[in-house]
Amino acid sequence: MAQLPAGIRFIISFSRDQWYRAFIFILTFLLYASFHLSRKPISIVKGELHRSCAAGNEDGARFYSQSQKASDIPSHQLPENETDCSWAPFDQDNYQQLLGALDYSFLCAYAIGMYLSGIIGERLPIRYYLTFGMLASGIFTALFGLGYFYDIHSFGFYVVTQVINGLVQTTGWPSVVTCLSNWFGKGRRGLVMGVWNSHTSVGNILGSLIAGYWVSTCWGLSFIVPGAIVAAMGIVCFLFLIEDPKDIACSSSLVTHSKSYENGMHRFRLQKQALPDEKKLLDPEMQCLLLSDGKRTVHQNHIVTLPADGGSSTAAISFTGALKIPGVVEFSLCLLFAKLVSYTFLFWLPLYITNVDHLDAKKAGELSTLFDVGGIFGGILAGVISDRLEKRASTCGLMLLLAAPTLYIFSTISRMGLEATIAMLLLCGALVSGPYALITTAVSADLGTHKSLKGNSRALATVTAIIDGTGSVGAALGPLLAGLISPSGWNNVFYMLMFADACALLFLIRLIHKELSCPGSATGDQVPFKEH
Repeated sequence: MAQLPAGIRFIISFSRDQWYRAFIFILTFLLYASFHLSRKPISIVKGELHRSCAAGNEDGARFYSQSQKASDIPSHQLPENETDCSWAPFDQDNYQQLLGALDYSFLCAYAIGMYLSGIIGERLPIRYYLTFGMLASGIFTALFGLGYFYDIHSFGFYVVTQVINGLVQTTGWPSVVTCLSNWFGKGRRGLVMGVWNSHTSVGNILGSLIAGYWVSTCWGLSFIVPGAIVAAMGIVCFLFLIEDPKDIACSSSLVTHSKSYENGMHRFRLQKQALPDEKKLLDPEMQCLLLSDGKRTVHQNHIVTLPADGGSSTAAISFTGALKIPGVVEFSLCLLFAKLVSYTFLFWLPLYITNVDHLDAKKAGELSTLFDVGGIFGGILAGVISDRLEKRASTCGLMLLLAAPTLYIFSTISRMGLEATIAMLLLCGALVSGPYALITTAVSADLGTHKSLKGNSRALATVTAIIDGTGSVGAALGPLLAGLISPSGWNNVFYMLMFADACALLFLIRLIHKELSCPGSATGDQVPFKEH
């Protein structure tokens, strides 16, 4: 018998379940990357909407563009013909406030809608819900760009478009996190979701490059093309997304100890069945997290297993019930400030680079992608460290502690030249995006399968929506505050960001203390966010 080709041997070396898991991993990665791809154009186009105006102030903050050298003349003294290249109504002195209001309208709608999205998402098929959101998001992203072709100068038009787009985009996050958590068990969750969460940075990078390609010639296409991509991915979602492994008789765990899989969260069942050697199963972290009063160990019958389908455990959890899960409130408030910093960079970094390094909108957009490159490494690093140390809160706390002084250094040396800006963009991206990525993925999934839920696998969408929704409040405030503060000087914007990082760290102090006080991992009734 002839030897099988190397390619075929590689294919059959993986099981059917493994191939399905890899497929869902890649598909959900691409689906949410397309969401972020459609959010990035507004930050790239800002420099074009107010292209030829030089804004002066006492602190020396000025706007530069490719077509005009820096000027000491305040913008309100410029002749009218020098503002012709700007797009009304963003050709006025208050253009930064108007641009900040556009960001705020999108992110405020996103934050409000996120609280409702998780509750709705639990009660609808994920595939249909996510498909609708992607198609609608594609339409309203493109609609913003049509304002260029139809010569629309109404500020209200752009605000309404942003608000509706923010609402429909809330369908994305709870859906993809729930789907991925259904397919992957606890094993190496930090690493798996750390790699997976790089979709945020990948989407931002692609969005920057696509929007930057047309920004100087036809900025309307900077929105229409990403909108078309999101809508196309919505069709792909409808055709190929498998919500739960049980739909095709697959296992959700990376371990294959059990022969039967009846539940949405199989890892509970697997842990109980793989218990001939109890000590081997209950590693230091698990033993610590399963202590009922900090003194007694937990035996086999204390490990939560999911009941069969159709039980009361499949009922959707209430909003207040999700808030009572230990760790949800602390991580939600931490994410509020962490996301404030991240989204301020997302929406204002290209304009800051244009201002400081005197680059045009296209080059500033391309350079800003380095922040997202750093974010990819930061998210993966946070996942690996938290898996190795078995301490999610402590990992976030360490990165937040390092991020604040790094932001100050960035604000100082970024004015020294392009090389310094590149290096600090990579470092800041890693430290700012690491905690944000860890909380929105692994921590949300951990909390969404907490033992107090008694095996209710449908609670994950609500828990995820609460955490990300609270974080989105910060995401809405950050760009708005940047728009209000930046006229007084970019240094003040960085002081605001450093203060936000300090607040994020403050909300994790209690959880960090409990983690560190547990020998080898965590203590007693410590944050059970890794308990399954």
